[in-house]
Amino acid sequence: MKGQNRERRKDKSRDREVYAEIKAIPPLIVRADGRIFKRVLSDKFEKPYDERFAKGMAKAVEIFFLSSGFDPKLAYIFSDEISFFFEHVPFEGRIEKLDSVIAGFLASALSISLGFKEAIAFDARVIPVCKGEDVSEYLAQRQTEAWRNHINVYGYYGLREEGLSEKEAEKRLRGMKTGDVHEMLFRMGINLNETPKWQRRGILIAKQRYEREGYDPKAERKVTAIRYKIVQLWDLPLFGSEEGQDLINRLMGYAQ
Repeated sequence: MKGQNRERRKDKSRDREVYAEIKAIPPLIVRADGRIFKRVLSDKFEKPYDERFAKGMAKAVEIFFLSSGFDPKLAYIFSDEISFFFEHVPFEGRIEKLDSVIAGFLASALSISLGFKEAIAFDARVIPVCKGEDVSEYLAQRQTEAWRNHINVYGYYGLREEGLSEKEAEKRLRGMKTGDVHEMLFRMGINLNETPKWQRRGILIAKQRYEREGYDPKAERKVTAIRYKIVQLWDLPLFGSEEGQDLINRLMGYAQ
């Protein structure tokens, strides 16, 4: 009798999990963002950009490709943001599972790649897309945001170099036009168009297909096998350009 009561209570508690069965239908994008990374990164990394942190983010994404149990086609990184494109997802597309597992795995992977001793966190959200143009358009939008972030970050630290406090720099930057920020930084010897491309355009991680020659001892002949390797692309074109579209289509396997 007591066992039956426990089962009833257990079933009733599951009835309250009203969001657990909400599902997303692939293809889809999951975007993860670092939560309050400024506190963790404040004293350990160079400003406005640190290549070691960027490499740590890229390594965390590689770990995700290799060990998470997910199968992303590609991932786009800028700052502390990562967007994964999936054609297939586990957990029958359950959004709670996708968001929580991906965010949790990335926090662990980044802690491993950069040796963090403080706790870090990501949040994640699911974004429905179609193949082809939807994905290219999304990536182009995020790359535009990467450029906007690039201007703001350099502008903020440029104002700090001029002696403004954090609050003063934030307030001044909100009142400045993009051209004013460019001009200010140019006077300081910084040309935003000549900074490293990964700062301006982000980093792409993908599975790249290649052929490998082998030997079939049973058939006693040479064979060609299809293999995949994880590649990091740090010298990206603009995704809105023809070159950028060709790159995305090739990496997603849509190229003719």
